[in-house]
Amino acid sequence: MADLSGKHELGPGDGRVLVKTGREGLAARVGHDLTLEITQWSARVTIPGDDDTSESTIVTADLDLGSLTVREGTGGAKPLSDKDRGDIQKQARKILGSAPSAKFQSTRVFQSASATAGGAIEGTLTLNGTSRSIRLEFSSPESGRYRGSTKIRQSEFGITPYSGFFGALKLRDEVTVEFEVTIKEPPNGGG
Repeated sequence: MADLSGKHELGPGDGRVLVKTGREGLAARVGHDLTLEITQWSARVTIPGDDDTSESTIVTADLDLGSLTVREGTGGAKPLSDKDRGDIQKQARKILGSAPSAKFQSTRVFQSASATAGGAIEGTLTLNGTSRSIRLEFSSPESGRYRGSTKIRQSEFGITPYSGFFGALKLRDEVTVEFEVTIKEPPNGGG
């Protein structure tokens, strides 16, 4: 197993951050369930060595929500067009405001007894000027590779979910954020 202890700087070349939305309301069949990707983000992960019991793993992330890009739209009365994608991205920017960003700072990282089983990351998410505690569940299908997710209620961060057709089509308040990253062993075994 690789020694991943040390400090790691991660970005889009090391993985993906996705936001998955759902729809509701009387006209829900007209709309699409969306998969959006945050294409500009950075994360820092500090993993203590086996002999360092005074420190714990620390995870921080900065997410540029202005970089949200529509990757997929499922369901709906018709397939998602390029115009639809552009309209959705404009609407997201309008809802999120100018220079939208999110920040995450871990407070505790729990690793299960089996490294491949994963664990959880608890911390604080700051979005739209509001900070809330969240918990990300993660798994590690192989050494250095991590997948995880959490559910976020937009309204808890002062964001009003999209609504169209006089409220007959609505974006669900709860969205799912998923991530997949690969942390590489530092060169020469140091961080």
